Amino acid sequence: MTHGLTIRPAQHATQTIPIVMAIVTDPVGSGLVASLARPGGNLTGLSIGAAELGGKRLELLMQAVPQAARVAVLWNAALADKVPEWQRTQTVAHTLGVSLHSVEVRGPDDFDGAFATRARERPDALITFADPLTLTHHRRIVAFAMQHRLAMISELKAFAEAGGLMTYGPNGPDLWRYAAAYVDKILHGAKPAELPVEQPMKFELVINLNTAQALGLTLSPVLLFQADEVIK
Repeated sequence: MTHGLTIRPAQHATQTIPIVMAIVTDPVGSGLVASLARPGGNLTGLSIGAAELGGKRLELLMQAVPQAARVAVLWNAALADKVPEWQRTQTVAHTLGVSLHSVEVRGPDDFDGAFATRARERPDALITFADPLTLTHHRRIVAFAMQHRLAMISELKAFAEAGGLMTYGPNGPDLWRYAAAYVDKILHGAKPAELPVEQPMKFELVINLNTAQALGLTLSPVLLFQADEVIK
């Protein structure tokens, strides 16, 4: 099983050994598979649909901080499958009248410079796209957000558990369980080319109420009612 960062190297290494992807944003748009229904080749698995959810996360963030006019977006620009997520978030931002500012990182050494630039520009809130790089450094990102009193939303629950304001996305352990089911099917004779790429059916909103209080935010009952989990 692989996630987004390792899939292309795995594909380049073999066209015969089955590959199951567990965390990929847009496998069709990034050219990993021919289609979701019939992926073709030796690759199948899960698509987390992050491009579509990018706009939803911005909408949730604006429910928490409706006065926000400038929102920074921290993302790994080295991953092609994150571009659709950025584009979708831009589209929703235009509809909401919000100004987005791209904060691009491509490796661990880029964070300090990215943080320094954003601190000077003083955004009102922060969105972080989840990928192996940002997840590895999620505590650094959350610490930056808290230091500058930025309400932040990301995709994976780990960001909220570390002190980020909110996360909205699929349940991480569930993704790996679904991926394991693909492995089981392949071991029992199924061909990856004929196993449709599936998307999670359930998404969870996690809100860190301690962080909201630390930021001086009063979250609406409507937003809190939507939460699947509230960290107190």
